[in-house]
Amino acid sequence: MSSNTVPRSALQLRSLVKKSGELEVSLAEVPVPEPGPNEVLVRIEASPVNPSDLGLLFSAADMSRAVARGTPERPVVTAPVPEGAMKSLAGRLDDSMPVGNEGAGVVVAAGASEAAQALLGRTVAMIGGAMYSQYRALPAEQCLPLPAGATAAEGASCFVNPLTALGMVETMRSEGHKALVHTAAASNLGQMLNRICIADGVKLVNIVRKPEQAALLRSLGATIVCDQSAPSFLSDLTEALASTGATIAFDAIGGGRLAGQILSCMEAALNRNAKEYSRYGSATHKQVYLYGGLDTGPTEFSRTFGMAWGMGGWLLFPFLQKIGRAKGQELRARVAAELKTTFASHYSQRLSMAEALRLDNIAVYNKRATGEKVLIEPHRG
Repeated sequence: MSSNTVPRSALQLRSLVKKSGELEVSLAEVPVPEPGPNEVLVRIEASPVNPSDLGLLFSAADMSRAVARGTPERPVVTAPVPEGAMKSLAGRLDDSMPVGNEGAGVVVAAGASEAAQALLGRTVAMIGGAMYSQYRALPAEQCLPLPAGATAAEGASCFVNPLTALGMVETMRSEGHKALVHTAAASNLGQMLNRICIADGVKLVNIVRKPEQAALLRSLGATIVCDQSAPSFLSDLTEALASTGATIAFDAIGGGRLAGQILSCMEAALNRNAKEYSRYGSATHKQVYLYGGLDTGPTEFSRTFGMAWGMGGWLLFPFLQKIGRAKGQELRARVAAELKTTFASHYSQRLSMAEALRLDNIAVYNKRATGEKVLIEPHRG
């Protein structure tokens, strides 16, 4: 243990879906845990709000009908959950759940093991859930020591976005593709992926939804950007796919027609060089992975892309399990080494946990809009 004074209890942000059909998000006072032999206790200084966090935080509730009560220091936000969504939430009903996938802070206490003791006093990034908390105990192996001079805010987004972006490139290579497509590409994650692909010499087709997002990416060195709002989008995308040979895509949108349009344009690009007609389409496999749900509606497509295709889900944690500990450590080491360059994150707001439950702030970050990423600082204020 450390000689630092650690309180017996601290605040944690929790999300509860009641069997009555109501979401309740609040701050709870919870005991500060004692670290086990191979664990560390971290005073959390910063934790980002990622799209993957919002699904647990607000579930399927209608946040346009959210109501705030309680006090400014201990706010409580409630919102109705549509009846049709309750069946899919059966596993979490009446279970108050902590939120926050990743974060960073200072190790203030440590168990007896050599690995835990080596982190005492260090600023670390970590992953493991319940990060919208003032203190968190977790295994030493789930912590990434930050380089000297790096702040908790700089390291707070060390895991989800950086490892997802690196995972996309690794998946592309392991499945035999030579270039890739990314949607909602002006996001924090998209900007990271663009920097990785420039550094590694990987051809990347960026798909964005607005002209200003296209301009942003081009200012950051992106050479191929397709704007969905342009009348020529589908022909622009086909040209980009033909020039790069990209046959794998990672789609953050999820719902709507975009995933199917990407497959159709891949097929059209491949058929340009076909030497003979095949009623089964191109023999080259085309793959779209849905890794996000910015559009929560149905995924719609017309099968205009032959028979050699796939569409499925892609998630970071199963990917990390698949590649194994050694490769995972290699990717983490790259993130740490390039923390202030390739994997730098930018935030539009820094909020305390109480401020994160203000309705006006929720309305901003729950939009999941480009350029409006929020950082929660549990000890702020």
